[in-house]
Amino acid sequence: MSVAVATSISPPRRLSLAMRRDWLPALVFLLPNLVSIGLFTLIPVVAGFFLSFTSWDMLSDPQWIGLDNYVRMLSDRQFWNSLGNTLVYTLIVIPGGLALSLLLALALNSKIKGTAIYQAIFFLPYVSSTVAIALVWKWIYHPDYGVLNSILGFFGIAGVDWLTNRGTALGSVAVVQIWQTAGYNMVLFLAGLRAIPKEYYEAAKLDGSTPFQTFWSITVPLLMPTIFFVTTTSIIASFQVFNLIYVMTSGGPGTSTKVYVYYLWESGFSFFKMGYASALAYVLFVIILAVTLLQVRFLGRNRAMGA
Repeated sequence: MSVAVATSISPPRRLSLAMRRDWLPALVFLLPNLVSIGLFTLIPVVAGFFLSFTSWDMLSDPQWIGLDNYVRMLSDRQFWNSLGNTLVYTLIVIPGGLALSLLLALALNSKIKGTAIYQAIFFLPYVSSTVAIALVWKWIYHPDYGVLNSILGFFGIAGVDWLTNRGTALGSVAVVQIWQTAGYNMVLFLAGLRAIPKEYYEAAKLDGSTPFQTFWSITVPLLMPTIFFVTTTSIIASFQVFNLIYVMTSGGPGTSTKVYVYYLWESGFSFFKMGYASALAYVLFVIILAVTLLQVRFLGRNRAMGA
């Protein structure tokens, strides 16, 4: 029996000479990317994880302190403040961004003229420099010379210090991110809408379904995979916001717009606490991973139904 089993198992086939010849040019072309990934991604990730267990000011040698950086976060008021600001920021960006981009997609899906032109116009902010966008919106929000307050003044409404008022600063920056990413999310929603078979809408019309009933019973369920993807990527982007905050408010007024990544950057490059900043980075990774897994758990069933 053992002989039969042994003879029935064929020996592993070696790569033919032609296949081995094909591997060599493939490796040559892949080598620059592999080296780049190794030098600028894998090595920094491993080094950052090691540094998160050390105290390092970038001027002297790192000192191993174990879990002290992670324990310190529990009593760090700035950590909890930045995390809270980030959560509030995300709660503004996600529903606002989803609503705006979906409305734009529905409008462009209604066979209006010049759809391609509108798509290009709405998509342009997404491919523009974030720093340039932040500077333009900072001018728009200017309390004395800004366009927004000028428009409000035309209607007899008093202007607002949008970026220097604790009550409006964080929301004002969130509006900029909603505006910047609306075009990209709109394109995703538009692709999802055009993939829905028209027969479903024709059947709903014959059944006497209202536009709202059609949207809620057909469009939303079949668009759920796109909604899931847009929500996930938007949450990740919101948790990682930095450029807009850095240029427009620098975390102010006070600490009202000091979001998580800004506090991470400040800890590492302003206070030279690179070990603590590394620990903050890995906690952020865990938070984003946890949020993504929760989305998969609670939206996965609807996503599968939509697919």
